[in-house]
Amino acid sequence: MVEFSSYKRNTIIEAIKQENLDILVVGGGITGAGIALDATTRGLNVAVIEMQDFAAGTSSKSTKLVHGGLRYLQQFEIKLVAEVGKERAIVYENGPHVTKPEWMMLPFHKGGNFGPLSTSVGLKVYDFLAGVKKGERRQMLNPKEAINKEPLINQNDLKGAGYYVEYKTDDARLTIEVLKKAIEQGAHAVNYMKAVNLLYDESGKVCGIKTHDEISGELHEIHAKKIVSATGPWLDELREIDHSKKGKTLHLTKGVHLVFSQKDFPLKQAIYFDSPDGRMIFAIPRQKKVYVGTTDTYYKADVIDPKTTVEDRDYVINTINSMFPSLRINKDHVESSWAGVRALFSDGNDEKPGEISRKDEIFISESGLISMAGGKLTGYRKMAEEAVNTVLKELKHEDLLYDAPSQTRHLPISGGDVGGSEGFKIFKQEKLKEGMDLGLSKDTVTRLIDLYGSNISILFNIYQESIENEADIDPLVLAELKYGLNYELVYKPVDFFVRRTSALFFDIDWVKQHKQAVINYMAYH
Repeated sequence: MVEFSSYKRNTIIEAIKQENLDILVVGGGITGAGIALDATTRGLNVAVIEMQDFAAGTSSKSTKLVHGGLRYLQQFEIKLVAEVGKERAIVYENGPHVTKPEWMMLPFHKGGNFGPLSTSVGLKVYDFLAGVKKGERRQMLNPKEAINKEPLINQNDLKGAGYYVEYKTDDARLTIEVLKKAIEQGAHAVNYMKAVNLLYDESGKVCGIKTHDEISGELHEIHAKKIVSATGPWLDELREIDHSKKGKTLHLTKGVHLVFSQKDFPLKQAIYFDSPDGRMIFAIPRQKKVYVGTTDTYYKADVIDPKTTVEDRDYVINTINSMFPSLRINKDHVESSWAGVRALFSDGNDEKPGEISRKDEIFISESGLISMAGGKLTGYRKMAEEAVNTVLKELKHEDLLYDAPSQTRHLPISGGDVGGSEGFKIFKQEKLKEGMDLGLSKDTVTRLIDLYGSNISILFNIYQESIENEADIDPLVLAELKYGLNYELVYKPVDFFVRRTSALFFDIDWVKQHKQAVINYMAYH
């Protein structure tokens, strides 16, 4: 069995170095995880290295929607809407524990971006292009119906609303579950392993990566037949080392989201609305919180740790108060926030951030370095399929014959072995009873099932053992932490609190309560 335990990190590194790799993927976000899964299920030997934690970049800082790209209809990107709309359904069926349908309301006001006719036609086209199932097709609401759905929306000059389905997700957990499935299928992956240089053979073809272990400080050389860069905002760094940075240029844009308590922002219905400057904004209830975003501004500062500025915060607050004026939201209501950087590629330099295409592209340099650029969370599986198809074509050119089609269209990700979305409903009821029999509350068990899916039985077993443990830590927190350490390569407390549980964003009081106990446990284990 391939290891994915933090206790076996050195073993994982040695396995990667010794393996006769077909593909070495640089970047452990959703794109890299998807490529690893697609490649390993086609019989290729693959490894992933990530300089931070998995999903620590863009893949944990999105709007947390696996959505069909409704706004791309405005840009006439018909093919993109059709593709990601269909992919959305595939992502849902393969991991229904981590992706959920969410009815979204799109209110339209006099003088706004959308009107009754354009919204009706747009959503109908959207349903058709995205292959939306019958029970989730759009509805049109009159002003009274819209207000009944969400009384907080601005009622002045309200002309009605569109009502359609999006899919909400936990982007970091989706990434981890895809990567864990790749591990189960034979891939290797390690975090905190930074690519610092490229290795070349005698003919000038790239054949490996020199890496720096950010934990031990050691340097390693990892060789592979093909190197695939799925590094997002850092894509041009490897292209510069490779002397192949030319053609389309990288444009970084920043997206910021703010999180509020539902006590201050009692939103009951997810809303997609236009801000005063015309940008479309999401306001989404989640657990006992509401998060709102996102901004879209050019960004040139620290890519590893982008910050929410006062200007970002005030922009989002102003958009909230334009759509929900009765709330009188101010900076003191903000509980937490996150800022992410998007990596977009374009020929020109004069577009507005929102006008640059989100379509994925593949660049192949003269040395053979393959770079995966652009794309969206929703389309990760299709992007990975295209990337591995490209690798296979390149390998054929070298007389290394591989010709297996992608296997991921109907392949459940880790935690998704529940019989699809319909099977998950039955699974959830069974596990709900099982968890409550252990003394856990209904809300707690529901949260755990949504986090871990079909892996919940492992967590329950660890929890039963943890109840008898005399450690100075809550037994359920200990169970989740042990699961993360042993099965999800959690190495630092921030990995656990941000990317394995999302607690820092949506349950900050829980983090404050258990932070020291978690740090102490990890320090001595």
